[in-house]
This record gives sequence, structure tokens and C-alpha cells, in this order.
Amino acid sequence: MKFLVRERVFDIGDDFWVENEAGDRVFLVDGKALRLRTTFELKDPEGNELLRIRKAVLSVREAMRIDRDGEPVATVRKRVFNPIKDKLVVEFPGGHEWEITGDFLDKEYSVNDAGGPVAHISRKWFRLRDTYAVDVNTYRTDAGGDPALVICVAVCVDAMTRDDGADED
Repeated sequence: MKFLVRERVFDIGDDFWVENEAGDRVFLVDGKALRLRTTFELKDPEGNELLRIRKAVLSVREAMRIDRDGEPVATVRKRVFNPIKDKLVVEFPGGHEWEITGDFLDKEYSVNDAGGPVAHISRKWFRLRDTYAVDVNTYRTDAGGDPALVICVAVCVDAMTRDDGADED
């Protein structure tokens, strides 16, 4: 299932809707501007918080943590810097990982694990530079089939790769 995201509103403090293929608003990303660290809340259309994303304060490598009901669900970290093909990793409690590879500046990257593709993020199908799709493999029965979690990972990747440190605390 594809979700549409508007890149320019990922700035700190902005709120924006994520729409499904039919144009229905399915998630609200609420950016918290007056926090000591980068924070986003993913909410349903009624305003109920589903997941919270926060930048890790004390981390050797830049990281953002995704929590559900105050419990960690996943951590997105930069893995290896390569000017041609960056890599990030999504770590889950218990040791499971997703690998994120591609061109983050142009919003063309894939999320994969040992079970296959989790999602593909692409700007190439849109004429507007500020819009891209997050295509979630909703046929999966594990965390990879959870659109809310995959959207949070896309928000983390965007926040971590947009200016390489411009929003440091």
C-alpha cells in the first residue's frame, strides 16, 4: 500500500498529514518544536498517539528511537557513511534488523531484511520535488507489514539525512 508524504513539511514544529492511495488522511505527524531534542508523534486521524519518535541524546552514532506506549519498538541508526550509497539500520529489541540503502537526498531508498522487502521510498513517480511515496509491503505479518512503523522509519531517515547535523542540540 502506498502512502504519500510531503517532504518540505518535515521541518521541526510542522504538522502534516500522510495520505493513502485514495487520498484519505491516515496519519498525522506532529513535530514538536519546543523540545530539547527532535521529537515527532505519529497520530491517527482522531489525534490518538500511535508512536513517538525521539532523537537519541547520548549515542556514538546518530540515532532516533521509536516508542509505542513508552516502550522502545525500534531504533534507526546511521551505519556506514558512503557518499554514493548511505546505509542506515533499524534495530529491534531481540536482535532483528532492517537495512536501509539508497539515495537519501533524492528520496530513493529501500528497506529490507532477511525476509525480503519491507518498503520502498520513491520520489521518481512525482513531478513535484516535495512529494514522495512510501510503498509498504502490507502483506507481511511481522513488523514490516505495520504501515505506522514504516512511516516512522521514513520520518527518521528524512530527519537524519536532511542536513547532516543542522538540527543538532
